[in-house]
Amino acid sequence: MEITLAELEQAINHWRQLRPSSGEERALSPEVDALATLYATMIFHHAKSLPLESVDANLRNLIDAWRVQQPQ
Repeated sequence: MEITLAELEQAINHWRQLRPSSGEERALSPEVDALATLYATMIFHHAKSLPLESVDANLRNLIDAWRVQQPQ
């Protein structure tokens, strides 16, 4: 299974709603930070999608939790 940049952006927005930035510095939550790092890496490498097997288990869990919330 793969995830596209557009899907990753939606997952980031989902987690931003669940875990908004905090503190005076408006720090990203660990979930959003991890997904945003993956997003930036994909942009840097000009990747439009990537296999989920290539990302660590924590990221897969975040993406899976987002997908469960999506309408079928």
